[in-house]
Amino acid sequence: MSRVRRRPPAPVVAAAGVTILFFAIPLVGILQRANWSTVWSDLTTSGARDALRLSLISSVLAAGLSIAFGTPLAWVLARSAVPAKPLLRGLVLLPMVLPPVVGGVALLAAFSLRSPIGGWLHDAFGLQLTFATSGAVMAETFVAMPFYVITVEGAMRGMDQRYEDAAASLGARRLTVFRRVTLPTIAPSVVAGGMLAWARALGEFGATITFAGNVMGRTRTLPLAVYLELESNQDAAVALSLVLLAVSLLVLVSLRGRWLSSS
Repeated sequence: MSRVRRRPPAPVVAAAGVTILFFAIPLVGILQRANWSTVWSDLTTSGARDALRLSLISSVLAAGLSIAFGTPLAWVLARSAVPAKPLLRGLVLLPMVLPPVVGGVALLAAFSLRSPIGGWLHDAFGLQLTFATSGAVMAETFVAMPFYVITVEGAMRGMDQRYEDAAASLGARRLTVFRRVTLPTIAPSVVAGGMLAWARALGEFGATITFAGNVMGRTRTLPLAVYLELESNQDAAVALSLVLLAVSLLVLVSLRGRWLSSS
């Protein structure tokens, strides 16, 4: 039976319209501010190309790490009876509400060369995370993975477990059930969560600049390049902002139309 769609009351429509304008006006403003005659040249400078290349590499790696490590974590949160699960879930989702710069400070305290872990990694493996691309990837993963985990955990909680129970009753092991039944069922949410994590990693600024620094060619991603260009070349800053705006909007519109509505 189809759901009857009723027209909302006029005050609700008016309040919703004001809210939409609140979000839309700044976006229109940046479109009007753009110097369209120089957008292409601003996006093809060596600094812009390096920032774009580094952003794509680091954000894809961050999304990959989020999927690889976030999927088992989402399964634990959704299906297992671990002690203090609310506290564990709060710890995992904390970066979603924590100011990114605070996350960067926390990473710096834990993994800088002066910290026990960071010093050991450098002495044992020659690995330095600060002021390195690997540090930028770690910072982006730190803020992006919670978006993936919460999406996939919700899908696992909402799926019909009778299919898993049927496979288990036929003798399938838990790993086989997860690989053959659970993952195909939640695949749309895995894709949606991965894209959300990628978009969040692409736009990460605070944790990256605090933990990894702002080194051209190594840690200067697109958001950091925007911040730098604001001081010297605002047209270039707006052009780079348009790239981030377009990618983010495309991801959100695609998710709503293809995956989120079916998960």
